[in-house]
Amino acid sequence: MDIVILANFCGDMSGKGNGRFLYLAEMLAKEHDVEIVTSDFDHGEKAYRPPMRDGLRYRVTMLHESGYPKNVCLQRFASHYTWGKNVKKYLQQRKKPDVIYCAVPSLTGPMEAAKYCRKNGVRFVVDVQDLWPEAFKMVLNIPVISDIAFAPLQWMADKVYATADGVAAVSRTYVDRVLRVNRKCTSGVCVFLGTRLEDFDAHAAANPVDRKEEKKLWLGYCGTLGTSYDLITVFDALDLLRQQGHALPEFVVMGDGPRKAEFEAYAQEKQLPVHFTGRLNYDVMCGWIRACDMVVNPIIGSSAASIINKHADYAACGRPVLNTQTSPEYRDLVDTYDMGFNCRSEEPADLAQKLQQLMDDPALRERMGRGARTCAEERFDRKTSYESLVNLIVGE
Repeated sequence: MDIVILANFCGDMSGKGNGRFLYLAEMLAKEHDVEIVTSDFDHGEKAYRPPMRDGLRYRVTMLHESGYPKNVCLQRFASHYTWGKNVKKYLQQRKKPDVIYCAVPSLTGPMEAAKYCRKNGVRFVVDVQDLWPEAFKMVLNIPVISDIAFAPLQWMADKVYATADGVAAVSRTYVDRVLRVNRKCTSGVCVFLGTRLEDFDAHAAANPVDRKEEKKLWLGYCGTLGTSYDLITVFDALDLLRQQGHALPEFVVMGDGPRKAEFEAYAQEKQLPVHFTGRLNYDVMCGWIRACDMVVNPIIGSSAASIINKHADYAACGRPVLNTQTSPEYRDLVDTYDMGFNCRSEEPADLAQKLQQLMDDPALRERMGRGARTCAEERFDRKTSYESLVNLIVGE
């Protein structure tokens, strides 16, 4: 079977990342002819990609887009428009595939793929990673004006979703969003982004982190330092604990992003014990997160995010999570597996109280950590969970 994986955002393609699409391509390429069609612009690094490494079992085609300096800007919409037009040109000159498995977002490329598949009788499977324009409305939330400004994106999203012959998404919330406008499919497949647990464990073992002050607990965060991530509430919670006379954990912040300088300045102003590692390769990050005693998932209350990348790594490391995200789907996981505490969003006092509860009780940390690892084994391990994606793509 000739399979095209169309994905604007493929993440790290050096072999040191943990991307969904590269992993899936490896699985499919064991029995099928697979091509990843992606952008030559790296969204994370905001730079053009180097040439692809050799020795892959699948092909990689990088189509040009103009690039952009930050996540929310007019240049980004222009860049995605360019990429979408290049997707259209490429599909028109390429041999007709049997199926296009299409990551959403972005929307311009998927829109062109949807039209191509409908015209040429090609099976079209969407995999929703995030909700657009909902995510943009969270950042630019101006009553009435935002609805008008993002109406074209809403129209494109609905058209792409409605065209799909198969539906997958990284959360049940996103599957349900597609099915609200899709009349072809009665159900969809929810497959968390996940990670391969045996790889995570091997990376963590190969990259141990020296805990110089063994008596001091570590609280960990990994991910983007961007608009949706509420590290300010974590800093304020730590500040509250210090005012109450408590010893503070070392807060290890792994990642980079547009708010990094702001977060560093705020932590310094509060004189908090925060260590910013910067962006880490995935294998190194596994060692750091495993070295922590607790992890925090601080997401602003208005976020449209549901199940995201860091949830898999937090569960895999077997550490209790302090969660401020309001997504019912993730909060239910935290409760079901007894793997941490759900906290009230953007309320430092509630986060501080639950953090202190974990710090004071090693047995509680141990029990909730076991719950987290069980969740990883049952819900986040790609070795088993991605088989349903493969079956959906090949039509079994």
